[in-house]
Amino acid sequence: MNVVTLDQVERQRARGFRFLRFCPEIEARFRKDYAAERVRLAVIWGIIGTLIYDLVYFGDRTMMADVFSGLLTVRFFIFTPFVIACILAVRRWPNAALYDALSVAIAVLGVTLPMAVATDSQSPYLFVYQNGNSAAFLFFVIALRPRFPAIFIGLVLMCASHFTTTSFTGAFDAVTYSGIVTFYVTLSIFLAVSAYFLEQKDRQNFLNQLRGSLLYQQLEHNADRDELSGLLNRRSLARVRDVLWSAAAPGIAAILLDIDHFKRFNDVHGHIEGDACIHAVSQCILANADEGAFVFRFGGEEILVLSAGRTALQALAQAERIRAAIEALAIPHRGLDDGCVTVSLGVALAFPPVTTLERLLQDADAALYEAKRLGRNTVALADGLVPSARGDSAAA
Repeated sequence: MNVVTLDQVERQRARGFRFLRFCPEIEARFRKDYAAERVRLAVIWGIIGTLIYDLVYFGDRTMMADVFSGLLTVRFFIFTPFVIACILAVRRWPNAALYDALSVAIAVLGVTLPMAVATDSQSPYLFVYQNGNSAAFLFFVIALRPRFPAIFIGLVLMCASHFTTTSFTGAFDAVTYSGIVTFYVTLSIFLAVSAYFLEQKDRQNFLNQLRGSLLYQQLEHNADRDELSGLLNRRSLARVRDVLWSAAAPGIAAILLDIDHFKRFNDVHGHIEGDACIHAVSQCILANADEGAFVFRFGGEEILVLSAGRTALQALAQAERIRAAIEALAIPHRGLDDGCVTVSLGVALAFPPVTTLERLLQDADAALYEAKRLGRNTVALADGLVPSARGDSAAA
């Protein structure tokens, strides 16, 4: 599904949607929500609408006795099965366009069937009887509530059907017939205008709800992120720990790294370039860490990488790949003879639930200090950790 951004929502709110259409990404989201909501109510309105429609059976029997058998057939053996088929179809294929099309079909069929049978009637109550179709117009717009283009098309087709079948009855003089036409045209105009503003309000509410949801997601995202580096922050570490430890994933690797001589870098280059260095190193780590790894700004220039399901050999390979990639950035460091920013990395492994996160971090920190003791720009393993491809090593 297309991803909707907060910027897109804000631009859409600023532009408006006079023609009842959003930009493609938001429109696709709206159609999906619209279809889900309509499908959820389809059974309820299908039952209520069909029940009301079939209860007119009593009016058929009293007002239209001469064509009663035909009306009985179209109500119970044509319209009712058709509505049931439509409900099953939209539940099987929850699609906005399908719902709109079937809503129009139900409305037009509901108006056409009884009046088509009534063309053969000689009942003196035809004027009263045809007025019952106004309920079908109202139910179509208010209860079924397809989107505005479908409502417009449906009302036009319903009017055309009603005017045609009413004319074929031959029961009305020109004045009466013009009154019927005027009534249904006026009703349709009011319903269409109301439907337009109702959908506009629905779309505005949808846009506001979508904006609120995206703002909340952004707040959650920002609460878990370090503003400078773009990495996860220490606050999110407990949440990630709960995820990893509850899954009891074997071999959780911790890589704790530190930018070599970073205090000297800040002293020589200044804090603005120091911040740019941390950002560049952080993005390099994100690009070179294993897929599914969690990367945190652990503190100052320290960065932590947590990966699940790793052997010591895989963790060592990931750490070496990160080290080499940062060295390849060749960020100038005028405070060093070699003139290049490098990192030292300590690698440790945990096996939940035997090893806690706190112990894992202690082991990684000890390994980091060992990497610094060995001359920096290198990777060191925690004590007792042997790089084995089989993953049968244990964390200290």
